[in-house]
Amino acid sequence: MTALEAASVERIGAIYPSLSGKRVLITGGASGIGAALVEAFAGQGASVAFVDLDVAAGDRLEARLATTRFVPCDLRDVEALQGCIGMISSALGGIDILLNNAANDDRHHLADVTPAYWDERMATNLRHLFFATQAVVPAMRAAGGGAIVNFGSISWHLGLPDLVLYQTAKAAIEGLTRGLARDLGRDNIRVTTIVPGNVQTPRQQKWYSPEGEAEIMGAQCLSGRIQPDDVAALALFLASDDARMCTGHEYFVDAGWR
Repeated sequence: MTALEAASVERIGAIYPSLSGKRVLITGGASGIGAALVEAFAGQGASVAFVDLDVAAGDRLEARLATTRFVPCDLRDVEALQGCIGMISSALGGIDILLNNAANDDRHHLADVTPAYWDERMATNLRHLFFATQAVVPAMRAAGGGAIVNFGSISWHLGLPDLVLYQTAKAAIEGLTRGLARDLGRDNIRVTTIVPGNVQTPRQQKWYSPEGEAEIMGAQCLSGRIQPDDVAALALFLASDDARMCTGHEYFVDAGWR
């Protein structure tokens, strides 16, 4: 069986009773890892809402998972983002779990970066995590606690080429996580970061040749390509009560990529 065939075999994952009925918001939920998160939390019996800029993909996922709610939103617009979150919170009766997943890893060259592009990349990959958190905290405090799961990247740990702005933002997310965990911990709000390795999504496939794929596989400790479901499995644990003493740190799902 090839690695791709193995990845396609249906796996029976863990069931977390504490996630049933929880009100979950996922950013960038229309495709890739985000879509796997939407499906995984819906499968736990949670009330799931997700936002994304890709309206067509969001509509398709909402149609397929009829129990979920899709709200189109450009996360770079902080006022619009917080308005969407307010609407979702009102519809769900609050938000217990926030997954700050949305990001964009477009490649770029150092010499081509302008101040405007810098600002746009930070708005796309960093700023919205803080302001989404700011928007959900009052409801979490009122409910007696909550969980915020941010998404980092293996890229800055490895120092990959042509990603300096993306890596700057993703490195900052780990610092953001630690600061928020300290400020929110006494409110019983946990804040963690997932650091995915190279996850086999259609978007990531466009960046790598067969030779590049082989290089990644050779650098991993484990054979096989990481799937979106592998990342979602970790997110389920970190958001559940089973992880009640996990906060302020990053957790890798990278097959030991070095």
